[in-house]
Amino acid sequence: MSNLDEASRLTKLKQTAASSVAEIGSLSVNDKNEIWFAELSEMWPGQAFTIQVKQVLFHEKSKYQDVLVFESFEYGNVLVLDGVIQCTDRDEFSYQEMITHLPLCSLRRQARKVLVIGGGDGGVLREITRHEHVETIEICELDEMVPRVAKEFFPKMAAGFDDPRVKCHFMDGFKFLAEVEPGTYDAIIVDSSDPVGPAASLFQKPFFDLVHRALSDEGVVCTQAESIWLHLDIIRELHSLCLEVFQGGTVSYAYCTIPTYPSGQIGFMMSTKAGKVDFSDPKQALSDESSALLRYYSPEIHRASFVLPRFAKDALNL
Repeated sequence: MSNLDEASRLTKLKQTAASSVAEIGSLSVNDKNEIWFAELSEMWPGQAFTIQVKQVLFHEKSKYQDVLVFESFEYGNVLVLDGVIQCTDRDEFSYQEMITHLPLCSLRRQARKVLVIGGGDGGVLREITRHEHVETIEICELDEMVPRVAKEFFPKMAAGFDDPRVKCHFMDGFKFLAEVEPGTYDAIIVDSSDPVGPAASLFQKPFFDLVHRALSDEGVVCTQAESIWLHLDIIRELHSLCLEVFQGGTVSYAYCTIPTYPSGQIGFMMSTKAGKVDFSDPKQALSDESSALLRYYSPEIHRASFVLPRFAKDALNL
């Protein structure tokens, strides 16, 4: 497959409606009268992750997407948007901790003002609140139904909304960034879905141009960046895009393991315009009290998460 053919997948996905990619997943009953959910998508063709369903707790269509919550036998409550698993009670902490603490602990100076794009389940907010030095936390979430559902069915994640430092904006992240003052944020965390449907604009150069503008001179952005096992073409294109936008800065890819995401792995693209920065070196430390609450992130995991297998390192020309 040529580079041109590979790069075209992200472009095609951006132009595809989420429902046609995911088909709202699949709920089926087998001959043992068991209910199973299967996660189907062109983002991971030819395979599906399945979870046995105990009971469906919520299922509605918002203005933007299909929202499903079910209780499973092995993973607790599960949030599904447009047929794609977003989080489960059992393993959400690995993703939430890493997408938050990797950027915040990589900064040369402590972050004072942090913005979250997406993240309506509240998990990233919860993790940011563990950084006592952060003074202002803003979240821009398109779909008001997601926080409402999270508060009812995922209270441990949605607890982040209760912190007095948090201010919510329910609007398109692209439009929000276009209206903020340059250099406003020390860190921006883009907790996006896959690059289809409502999240498509968050994987485009105009969006990252606005992120670059909104960051302080030594600020960092960390965005959800897919799986090295399934999406190397998308990751390579996103990596090149960030290098173009953050010229003279640093762009790096890290990852974590999480069983209910496709291939059991998800990545993070980190970028800064502050010259050469070693993102793999944690420069900021959480308090002992906050560290004791973590279940995945540690300084050792921080360093190790940037060590990529050879095939991925070669694909990104690192």
